[in-house]
Amino acid sequence: MNTARRTQGFRESVIRGMTRLAREYRSINLAQGFPNFPAPELLKEAAARAIHDDINQYAITWGAQRLREALARKYHAWYGLEIDPEREITVTCGATEAMISALLALVNPGEEVIVFEPFYENYGPDTILADAKPVYVPLEPGKPLDIDRLSAAFSSRTRAIIVNTPSNPAGRVLTRAELESVRDLCVRYDALAITDEIYEHIRFEGEHVPIATLPGMRDRTVTISGASKTFSVTGWRVGWIVAPEELTGAIRKVHDFLTVGAPAPLQEGVAVALEQLDQAFYGRLADDYRVRRDLLHGALVQSGFRCTPPEGAYYILADFSGLALPGSERALSDTEFAIWLSREIGVTPVPGSSFFRDGGDGGRALVRFVFCKTDDILLEAARRLQTLSSAGIAPSLRPFEPAARSGLQR
Repeated sequence: MNTARRTQGFRESVIRGMTRLAREYRSINLAQGFPNFPAPELLKEAAARAIHDDINQYAITWGAQRLREALARKYHAWYGLEIDPEREITVTCGATEAMISALLALVNPGEEVIVFEPFYENYGPDTILADAKPVYVPLEPGKPLDIDRLSAAFSSRTRAIIVNTPSNPAGRVLTRAELESVRDLCVRYDALAITDEIYEHIRFEGEHVPIATLPGMRDRTVTISGASKTFSVTGWRVGWIVAPEELTGAIRKVHDFLTVGAPAPLQEGVAVALEQLDQAFYGRLADDYRVRRDLLHGALVQSGFRCTPPEGAYYILADFSGLALPGSERALSDTEFAIWLSREIGVTPVPGSSFFRDGGDGGRALVRFVFCKTDDILLEAARRLQTLSSAGIAPSLRPFEPAARSGLQR
């Protein structure tokens, strides 16, 4: 299949398109998942120091030595994983590049990749670009993984399953029991688990269990994560892949020809953050995001949306079907509603269909909001959303009052 045919039906990134729409309408952008607060000072200082120290040329293609060693120590300290920084870690241009590198390297044309739905918008297209077939299994906010449906999705053609926990956009943190069921199926069908763990430290319920730590999974797991969300540096594009040596060799070849390598001075900055930020930093990160989650979730519910508080990550999928818009003779699609909300209310979400196959019907009554914003932005968004009820669009509700403020108020 040629490249043009592979990309037939691909849409421009809806998320980034909504960011442009927010700029056009001067709306509050709760569409794209980038924080508006500063990264840790030591991280920025370390990167600036690296630039002034002339660490400005290519790093080793698979990652700066210091960063790979810092990552190996981190995975050992946090999860008890013994990882060889020379042969099992590849630093990439963000977790997004890590995912496509892994799929292109490890999945053969015609094989199948299981994708939980709703999914981060790249997973389906990445699978198709690898000439494989995505097979979708539902994973909905607040609902347990349907193990029977998952089992039915596996077959002799299954090469891999993409596991995103905490998940975007569903907000699920998969339990140990759910992951053990995934493990059992991977072992039974000799399949790989390709895990996106970029939100591992933004968690409100449960524990983060890297599937690579489960018996039988160390040699069949490709673990992906990155600095973007934990350290609030989405523009730095520093991610990584942890995989057994026999898989890493193939991944590094694809990575080399895709991007050559991640930015050298920024890798030094991330290494310093991994070395010096203590457990208290990660605890505060989760606590602050919990406050933001509760603030936005409360505002959405009081404005007439139906939604479940996420267990992790920083997104809320909200059902707007209970809102009756004045002058509208029919129910709006998710895209129409997202544009209307951006233009008329001044808050921009992402249409829910962008997280379902082919823009499928599963998301037609949903929009996704982010809460990786400072309190002043979220409070203003809450005030604007409250006009839905005051305009008679939603049931009359009491004025929104946040329970607390996060520690990253600016």
